Amino acid sequence: MPIAGGLAQAETWVFDLDNTLYPASSNLFDQIDRRMKEFIVDYLGISEDDARALQKKYFREFGTTLSGMMHNHNVVPGDYLAFVHDIDISLIEPDPALMTALDGLKGRKIIFTNASTSHARRVLVRLGIEDMFDDIFDIVWSDYIPKPDAGIYQRLVADCGLDATRTVMVEDMARNLKPAAELGMTTVWVDTGLDWGRDGVDDGHIHHSTDDLAHWLSELRPY
Repeated sequence: MPIAGGLAQAETWVFDLDNTLYPASSNLFDQIDRRMKEFIVDYLGISEDDARALQKKYFREFGTTLSGMMHNHNVVPGDYLAFVHDIDISLIEPDPALMTALDGLKGRKIIFTNASTSHARRVLVRLGIEDMFDDIFDIVWSDYIPKPDAGIYQRLVADCGLDATRTVMVEDMARNLKPAAELGMTTVWVDTGLDWGRDGVDDGHIHHSTDDLAHWLSELRPY
């Protein structure tokens, strides 16, 4: 299909990582989710049920469980990130279709993630696309302030020298695209079929959507 609207003028493509660049069906993030619960159980000495409830509460209120744990329990973020990202990434496979689609996109490509750079690099290497990205704007770069905090999008734009009106952001969590749209970015929502990814999808800030990112990118013409 021909590139339309903001896609045609895109100079930079900003991609979320987890459940966006690999299928949510791989259940890779489920491992991270379990590790978060385990960390809270060990750190606070509470039951698994209480840890799960607290984990989800902090995610809703602070954007990430880590942010809530830092705010309320003085967690050292490096310790937390190392623990929760100690997972088996063999559940995802190299993705030749995504490689080809990304290679066809003109302009810079940046990862924008609430995870760590080390985790992002492991995933990108596994997918075979590690050489296609110019920067990784991770949770450490953002001083542990997560998406969808609007100020972090402004910092992304400033630190990476972006023209927001010529930037496309791709993300599986609909609510995380709202600050991008407000800055003038073109937004692409990856529908994983997960209910929590749909939060905010009807708020009018989604410009494009797909349930198959590699295919959607490959259909853009001309590159």
